[in-house]
Amino acid sequence: MRKTIVKLAYASMAAACVELALAANGAPASHVSGAFARELGTPHFAVVPIIINTGAALFPTIMAFLANIAAVAFNPRALSQFLRTRWRLVSAVTASLAVVFFVGVPLLRPAPLSRNGAKGATAPAQIDWAKVATDLIAQEKLHRTGDAPVLMAAASAPGEVVAAPPSDASPASPASTPTNTALVNTPVAAAPNSPQASSGGGASPAGLTPLWSFQPEDGLFLGSPAIVGKRIYVSANQTDLGGYTGLLASLDYDTGKPIWQVTEMNGSPLPPFFSSPAVTADGKYLVIGQGLHQDRNSSLLCFETATGKLHWAVKTTLHIESSPVIQGDMAVVGAGAIEGNDGKAVGDPGFVFAVRISDGKQLWKQAVNDPESSPAIDSGGIVYIGSGFNGQAVVALRSGTDEELAAQKLSRIVWRTPLAYPITAPVTLAGELVIVGGGNGDMVHSDKNPQGLVVALNRKTGQIVWQTKFEDSVLGRIAVRDNMMICPLRTGEVAALAVADGHLLWRSRVSGTAPLLVGGALTKDRAYVVSNDGYLAAFATATGKLLEKVYLNDQKKAGTGLSLSSPQVSGNRIIVGSETGGLRALVGTEGAK
Repeated sequence: MRKTIVKLAYASMAAACVELALAANGAPASHVSGAFARELGTPHFAVVPIIINTGAALFPTIMAFLANIAAVAFNPRALSQFLRTRWRLVSAVTASLAVVFFVGVPLLRPAPLSRNGAKGATAPAQIDWAKVATDLIAQEKLHRTGDAPVLMAAASAPGEVVAAPPSDASPASPASTPTNTALVNTPVAAAPNSPQASSGGGASPAGLTPLWSFQPEDGLFLGSPAIVGKRIYVSANQTDLGGYTGLLASLDYDTGKPIWQVTEMNGSPLPPFFSSPAVTADGKYLVIGQGLHQDRNSSLLCFETATGKLHWAVKTTLHIESSPVIQGDMAVVGAGAIEGNDGKAVGDPGFVFAVRISDGKQLWKQAVNDPESSPAIDSGGIVYIGSGFNGQAVVALRSGTDEELAAQKLSRIVWRTPLAYPITAPVTLAGELVIVGGGNGDMVHSDKNPQGLVVALNRKTGQIVWQTKFEDSVLGRIAVRDNMMICPLRTGEVAALAVADGHLLWRSRVSGTAPLLVGGALTKDRAYVVSNDGYLAAFATATGKLLEKVYLNDQKKAGTGLSLSSPQVSGNRIIVGSETGGLRALVGTEGAK
């Protein structure tokens, strides 16, 4: 116990001295704590020095003080004598540290989703989570126009359909924007647990009632669950001294009870997750990316679904917020860039890579700027992924090995189509179309001049078929069924568009101006979406009329606007994660249509 106390005391004194040293050398007070966090590569504890303007005069005194501490610390006898003779001082220091750690630290949750939304603007490397929550509340109060939870928009509401300007780097847009509806209604094969597959079920759960919840301590669900038979696989994040650690679990479909849980990897805490799990067709393996937006040296992980045992880990220098796509024995995912305060990539700007699932061998790697978008793959093995900040494009890649492509004299890139804004939303395939959303905002901030769009491209050529503009970003997956798609808007609305030409069918608001940051689920009769303040809403697909709305978060813990888990429709149930309410299963009590 004494060793632990002494270590905590020394750690705190060292942190304070580092900050004092930085302040003495002229570092701005607002940057001191951030610099300390970046140097150590650990979560930001925000240790604030009592004296800011110490100046160079105090620096020799501080160094002498540190030298005395080191002399005692590395002399066991001296340390033992100090603890016996100065036990009152040690007790006082320990009590003070306990107050700091147990009162101050819980208020300093770091933001895992830091993004520089504006071109040329600056964004802090670490975000004060409490400030983010305050900003979101202030923004909602500023823009609120009434207390009605849903405001129906007329068919002429903003959502202009425009032709894309010709570009030397991409094929020119056709003169006529509509495409062949026979092509867009052709289904594209999707993995059994994918959002595309789960959105197309025959049931439309109504009269939603809680069935069960899986609620690990301080569990924050940012990804979407994978449902395979009677198993649900899900990732979560748990707070730990101002940072996050990861949790991966297999749950019973009927009860929500854990079959297994993984919180450690090779004796260390499991890193946090933004990526969603993907399961192989035979159900034997689960693949998921690790890391939040400022994390480095993250890995693509593969686990055995029967036991939760780690099968392999492929390390990168970046983080993997992208969710992997699986085809046969291959998993493909994007590793996103880490941006500096200037919005530019620090080090590697990003890449897409493929790994063989059976043995963890990396098959290929292709440079793509900031591929944080979750990819899609067609039956011909072509991978489609968005290029985000500093990229602003959609890229199609061949998935053959380097040796196979060299033998056929083919390049990895099939086509690359530049667009007006970063493309960070997951890719959706609908017949011969590649459909993506984008914009100049991110998961935490809207741009000062917000702009967003939904784009449909020809799957074979990359030619822009149509694009529909919105007043803010489209960051979540676009769900498609028949000739309709639903798009989550950062404005706080869900928009339904026609797949054929992108024209607006209806547009409805969910929860004031609380943004919609993740994709929804679309059935024959209902569209299900989640607002970032924790409401699951169901709309009539034909009219956009609000049918019901359910609060997902814990009633005693409202959260800070991190409801980022897409709802999954499975039979007459909806499985969805939340920020403070755990992973929930809701059942339709009014019967399946």
